[in-house]
Amino acid sequence: MNARIAPVSAPRSPLFNPLLGILALGWPLAAHVLLPHLGAWPLLVAILALAWWRLPAARRGWGWVLLIAGGALIAAGYAEFGVRAWPVVLNAAMLAVFAYSLAHGPSVIERLARRREPTLSPRGVRYTRRVTQAWCVFFLVNGSIALWTALYADMATWTLYNGGIVYALLATMFLGEWLIRRRVKSRPEETPHDR
Repeated sequence: MNARIAPVSAPRSPLFNPLLGILALGWPLAAHVLLPHLGAWPLLVAILALAWWRLPAARRGWGWVLLIAGGALIAAGYAEFGVRAWPVVLNAAMLAVFAYSLAHGPSVIERLARRREPTLSPRGVRYTRRVTQAWCVFFLVNGSIALWTALYADMATWTLYNGGIVYALLATMFLGEWLIRRRVKSRPEETPHDR
C-alpha cells in the first residue's frame, strides 16, 4: 500500500501573509534600523526562518539550501552580507521562475493574463511572453545592482536603493506595461489576410 501522506504545516493566521509581505517590502528599512541594535546574525536567522516557513511543503528543499547558506555565512563572519544579500536572493528567485516559465511555458505573465482572459489570443500570448522577458531583464539588472550595493555600498545607500529606488523602478515597470497593454489591446487583431 503506497498511501501518500499529506505534509503537515503549521496553522497560519489570516494576517500571516499580509504581515510577511509587509516585512518583505520593509526588509531594507528594518535591517537598517535593527542591525545596529541586534547585530547581523539574528536578523539573518529571522529572515531565513521566515522564508523557509513561507515556502510550500513541496519546495522546502530550497529552504534548507537557504538555511545552510545562511549558517555558512554566519560561521564565516559574513552575516551582514547575508542580511544585505536578501534582495539579491529574491531577484534571483524571481528571475529563475520567470525564465523557467519562458522555457517550459506558459509564461508567468500568460498565466496571470489567463485568469482574467481565459481565451487569450495568439497576439496576447506573444505579448505576455515579451512582458515576461522584460521582467527577466528587470530582475537580472536589479539583482546585479542589489548585489553591488550589498558588496560595496554603505548601509544608507543600500537601504536607499533596495528600500526606496527599487520600488519606484517597479512602479515604473508596472505603469509602463499597463500603458503599453492598453495600446496593444486597442489595436484590432491581425487576420491571416493582413500578413
